[in-house]
Amino acid sequence: MKQQKRTIAIVCGGDSSEHDVSLRSAQGLYSFFDKESYNVYVVQLKGTDWRVDLPDGTTSRVKMHDFSFREGTRTRHFDYAYITIHGTPGENGILQGYFDLLHIPYSTSGVLVESMTFNKFVLNHYLRGYGVKVAESVLVRRGQEQLIDEQQLADTIGMPCFVKPSNDGSSFGVSKVKNLDQLAPALRVAMMESDEVMIESFLEGKEITVGCYKTKDKSVVFPVTEVLPKNEFFDYDAKYNGQVEEITPARIPQEQAERAQQLTSAIYDILHCNGIIRIDYIISPKGDITMLEINTTPGMTQTSFIPQQVKAAGLKMSDVLTDIVENQF
Repeated sequence: MKQQKRTIAIVCGGDSSEHDVSLRSAQGLYSFFDKESYNVYVVQLKGTDWRVDLPDGTTSRVKMHDFSFREGTRTRHFDYAYITIHGTPGENGILQGYFDLLHIPYSTSGVLVESMTFNKFVLNHYLRGYGVKVAESVLVRRGQEQLIDEQQLADTIGMPCFVKPSNDGSSFGVSKVKNLDQLAPALRVAMMESDEVMIESFLEGKEITVGCYKTKDKSVVFPVTEVLPKNEFFDYDAKYNGQVEEITPARIPQEQAERAQQLTSAIYDILHCNGIIRIDYIISPKGDITMLEINTTPGMTQTSFIPQQVKAAGLKMSDVLTDIVENQF
C-alpha cells in the first residue's frame, strides 16, 4: 500500500518588520519542495489572522485550536510545519511552543534554543562559555538609556561600534556609530524594534556565512559564502535589495574555511539545533574567527545564501528539505 503523502505547512509572515521578506522565503520554499512526495501549502500569519493559500487562489482561515483548515468540503490537518518566519513569533520560540502543544513536528530548533538565539546578547554570553569568540558588548534596556556612561562605553567597546536590537531577527534598527554624538539617535532607532538594545564593538575583517543541518543519519555543513556589502555593513538593503556581492565558495584559505565549517558544526551541537541554521562570522586580518549571529530561519528565496550554498555543494534543495522533514518521523 502506497504511503499517504504528508501535508506540509510553509508557515510565513509574522509580526516583525520582515513580514514581507518571509513571504518571499515561503515562495522560494514552495518552489523547492518535492510536490510528488508532499502536499504543500503556504500559511500566512499576521497577528491572530492565520490563512492558508489554496490552489484556486482563495484562502482558508486556520483553526488555531488544532492548526486545521477547510478546503472545499474537507477538513485538512497538517503533518509538519516548515517555519520560515524571520522575527516574532517564528524565530523566538513562541510558535514552536504552540506546535509543541499540538504535537506537530516543525523545521526549527525548540523553544529554548529559538528564544536564546533570538536574543543576541544572551546567545553571545552563553557561547562564550564554550570558548566561542564573540565581540564585546553591553546591553541597554528601555528606560535605562540615561544610565549609560558614554566615556566608559567608548573606552570598553570602542569607536566605531554597532547599535542593534538585541531581540530581533532582522537588519532593521541597526546603526554604525562612529562617535558619541551618534549614540543617542542610534539607540532610539534600535528601540523602535526591541526593548533591549545591544551596543557591540566593531570588528575589522572579512564577513562570511556558513549553513548547516543535521539528521539522525548525516551531518551536512555547506560551503562558506563570502559577503561583500556595497554599504558600510550588511544592512537591510544589502541583505534584501541586492546591495551586496556574495561569493560561494568564499575566497579564503582552505584552512580558514574548514575552521569556520567545524565551528558551525560544533555550535549546532552545543545548542542541539534542528533543521537548517546559518551562522555569520568575521575573519580578522590575523585569521581569528568571531561569531556575529545565528540565523535559525535563514532566508530561502531563490538567491538567498542557503540555496546558493546547497547548489555549490552539488546538492538539491528538494533533497535537503526532504531530509529535514523526514528526520522528524
